[in-house]
Formats: sequence, C-alpha cells, structure tokens
Amino acid sequence: MQNQTQTASGGTALRAKVRTDGRNSPIYRQKKKELPWILYDVGNSAFTLLVSAILPIYFNALVTGAGTGLTETDATAIWGYAASGVTLCVAVISPILGSLTDYKGFKKPFFFFSAMLGVLGCAALGIPMGWVAFLALFIVTKICYSVSLVFYDAMLPDITDFKRVDIVSSKGYAWGYIGSCIPFLISIALVLTVDTAISMPIAFILNALWWLGFTIPLTKTYTQKHFIARGEKVFKQSLGKLTHLLFSKKSTLKNKKGIILYLLAFFLYIDGVYTVIDMATSFGTALGFDQTGLLLALLVTQIVAFPSAIAFGKIAEKLSNELLITISICAYTFVGIFAVFMTEVWEFWVLAAMVGLFQGGIQALSRSYFTKIIPPEHSGTLFGILDIFGKGAAFFGTLLVAVVTQATNSVNLGAIPIVCLFVAGLALFIVTAKHNKKYIAETAATDKTGSNDENSDEKMSVDLTPEAEIINQVQSESEAQNTGGTQNKDSTE
Repeated sequence: MQNQTQTASGGTALRAKVRTDGRNSPIYRQKKKELPWILYDVGNSAFTLLVSAILPIYFNALVTGAGTGLTETDATAIWGYAASGVTLCVAVISPILGSLTDYKGFKKPFFFFSAMLGVLGCAALGIPMGWVAFLALFIVTKICYSVSLVFYDAMLPDITDFKRVDIVSSKGYAWGYIGSCIPFLISIALVLTVDTAISMPIAFILNALWWLGFTIPLTKTYTQKHFIARGEKVFKQSLGKLTHLLFSKKSTLKNKKGIILYLLAFFLYIDGVYTVIDMATSFGTALGFDQTGLLLALLVTQIVAFPSAIAFGKIAEKLSNELLITISICAYTFVGIFAVFMTEVWEFWVLAAMVGLFQGGIQALSRSYFTKIIPPEHSGTLFGILDIFGKGAAFFGTLLVAVVTQATNSVNLGAIPIVCLFVAGLALFIVTAKHNKKYIAETAATDKTGSNDENSDEKMSVDLTPEAEIINQVQSESEAQNTGGTQNKDSTE
C-alpha cells in the first residue's frame, strides 16, 4: 500500500513537473511574449478600417452638406490632401522619437502615450462639429496612431527571434484583419440602420474602446530586450545618433548600404500600397458606387486578408521572403492597372478580393524583412526612418492621386501614378534583395548558434522585468533553486 501511495504521489509530482516545465519551456515563454504584440494589431486595425471605410463617407457628407457648395470630387481631394499632410508630419517626427526609444526604458512609455492619445482622439471624433474641425481632429488622431505603430514595429526584434519573425509579423497583420471586423460590422449595422447623429458617435467610441482593450496587455508584458545605455543628455545624444548612423562616413551601422537600398525600394512600392488603402473608399464613392456595396467589399478585403497573411508567413518558412515580396509587388501592379479601367460595382468587388490576397502578405513580410537586415539595438531609429520611406512616402502617392484626379476630373486616371510606383519599386527591390542575401544568411547563422547556446535561457531571463515575469509566475522547482537564474533576475531588477 505504501509503495502504491508513493507511486501515485510520484506520478502526480511527475505530471505536475511536466506541466510546469511545459509552461516554462523556451518556446512557451517565447509565444507568451509574442501574443500581446500580435493582439495589439487586432485593436489598432479597427481604427484603420474605420478610417479607410467609414470616415471618408462620413466626411463626404459633412463637406457636401449644409450648403458648403463643395462637391464629392472636392471632398475626395480634400481627404487626399489631409492624408498627405498626416504622412508628411509623421515622416518628420517618427525618426526623432524612434531614436529616443532605442535607449533603455523609453520604448514602452512612448508607445503607450501615443496609443492613448490616439484612443482619446478616436472617441472625440464622435462629437458633433463642422467638417474643418473634424478634419483637424482626425489629423491629430491619425498622427498619434501612426507614431504608435512605429514604436510597435520596433518592438518586433524584442519579442521574437530570427526564425519566427516572418510568422509572428504575419500573424499580427492576419489577426488584425479578422479581429477588426467585429467592431467594423457593428459600426456598419449602426450606420445603415440608425440616424447618423446617433450612430457615428457610438461607432467612434466603440472603436476607441476596442483599441484600448488590446493595447493594455502589450503595455503590461513588453520588455525592451535590445537597447542603448542612456547618457546624461539623451535627447541631444539621440539626435546625434540619428544623423551619425546614416549620414556620417564614420558610421558603424552594420549593413548600411543594404538598409539604404531597401529604404528606397520600400519608398516606392509601399507608397502604392498605402495609397490604395487610404484612397480606396474615396475612389468608390466618387465613382458612384452604392454605400452598402462599398462597405461590404472592404469587409471582403479584411476576411480574405486573414488566411492570406498567415499563409504568406507559413510559405516564408519554405520559400524566401524576398520572392514572396516580389510576387506581391507584381500583383499590386496588376491591381493598379485594373483600377484605371474600373467602372462597375462588381469590378470593385474583384479589386477588393485581389487587394485582400496580397495586402497582408506584402506588409507583414516587408516588416519582417527589414527586421532581418537591421541591428536590433537600433530598431527604434531605423523603423522611424522606415516610416519616412513608407507612410511618409505615401504623401507623394496620395498627393499625386489628388492632383491627377482634380486635373483630369477622373478618379480612374488618378490610379495611374500608383502603377508607376509599383513598377519602379519592383525593379529596385530585385537589386536590394541580391545585395542583402549575404547579410541575412550571416544573421540567420548567428541566431541559430545563439539559440543552441546552453546559456541562452539565462540570457533571455536577463532581459525580463518584473512586469514581464508576471506571465511566467509558475517556475519549476529546479529553476527556483538555480543561483545563476536568481542572479540574473536581480541584475535585471
């Protein structure tokens, strides 16, 4: 009986140890760090969908109503100019703020502050006001949203490793697409069935709360793993670092030429992608498409983008990231050509599906590709600079579309500049990919060696703060007694 009791007790202890070890295994802890980062995309993507689908329609109504004397074409152009103004402003401030977040302890508070301002601005858009005041508040809110994404993207090297960066980046976009559909569907139902004076404030508040809810987990669990030690004059030091990295002949930035080549290629092709996103609904509205059909077509884009983005991440484990980006740029070139000749409602549905197939993939893999070619301790600075060549570059795309649309009085012809951007971006990216192959291979080999290091777990624990350790509360008995682990924890605190 005693032996049976001991056996039963031993079996229970063994099962408990297996469960505990599973929760504290490196891959489990890795995924626990990745999940809140992925979920933030679910929250902020709700605002993205609101901006691309509902806001232009609502803005058109504000501009053309109350005897303003302005037409829908004018509203489309004004919206395009506003979008260009936002991206230009973000392009100026992103690298400065991003450079600051490379220093220890800065990335999380900068992210939280910008995200919270965006949430408050989103909720405030529901307050009744004229179109000029509405446009001004939208610009401020969109700037805060865009800046928060710079910090968010710069967190990617901190929460995952080289091997998983493609799939993690893809999951972020994928779950963002499908998760944002929930507040979007509720907002559509409100807009279509309830008076605008009531439905729009509710829709704005709903999306703000959704955004807030998925922001909190990341702010609680994120730990800045890669950073630069602070000096006495951090702001001055960060500005000096910003100019030194890219413009100084004595710059020690690794893979500098490869980074610059990619920034130029990214400037061109992602400019077209963001212009399509920012101007899609305005295109459809100006062409006279039915409001319900427009919103549902954009919903199709989100639904199609979910499995597509995940598929791109999975395929990237077998095929090269560069090849998949090249295929996506080619597909987007066709989308731009298709838009030039689009005149029927069903064609807009086809366009929405095609965009959904490649939108998530090209964005997610572009982000993970950049993560692979930069030193992680400079991620804040370099992702801030990337934003100049990305969303900042969208200033030219949306501006060109607005100018050509007004000059020709044709929304279709306004899509021609988008095609040119994709063609030029494709040519330069092919050159970039060839140049960066060696650096990526060396980084992958280094990362693989580091992951096989017997001390790799201890190195990971050094980067955990008490906030991050809340996730891993249950420690195995052997780890609790490990003196080195205790020393690492103390040094972190």
